[in-house]
Amino acid sequence: MATKTKPRISTVHKPGSGAGAGAGIGPWLGIAFLVVLIDQLTKITISKLFAYGETLPVTSFFNLVLVYNPGAAFSFLGDQGGWQRWFFTAIAVGAIGFILYLMKRHAGQRLFCWALALILGGAVGNVIDRVAYGHVIDFLDFYWRGWGHFPAFNVADIGISVGAFLFIVDELRRVNKH
Repeated sequence: MATKTKPRISTVHKPGSGAGAGAGIGPWLGIAFLVVLIDQLTKITISKLFAYGETLPVTSFFNLVLVYNPGAAFSFLGDQGGWQRWFFTAIAVGAIGFILYLMKRHAGQRLFCWALALILGGAVGNVIDRVAYGHVIDFLDFYWRGWGHFPAFNVADIGISVGAFLFIVDELRRVNKH
């Protein structure tokens, strides 16, 4: 009489293994999609309700305003005649590809993938603007009394900033474990 043996379970750690690894990148792409959706809906709404440069005071430290940014963060290279549109689009497309690669490789690392998903959604949202309009639509204007205005930004920028913060937190946690 032959006895049946159970197959051995491998305990070798592979990139992307761990809690939630079986889900793949689908959930992370869903988060990125939500960032893009909210970003584009808010930009479309502001563009329909405001004329360029129009400002609506909301609080003593916040306005809604419709402005265009043909450059990068803080209008870097915004006055360069148009080549920067395609330059920043190409950089963003490269970053999007790299983010997708990292997500696929590390899908089970929750905080890391949250960071990547938010950055991905923000990058895609701003690339859509650059390709469709030649500039990024910004509309959130914060300021503090005599200190002046922080450069206007949008939901995509929030996704990128929060994602970058989470990325730093994740890296600090990883370093502190070792």
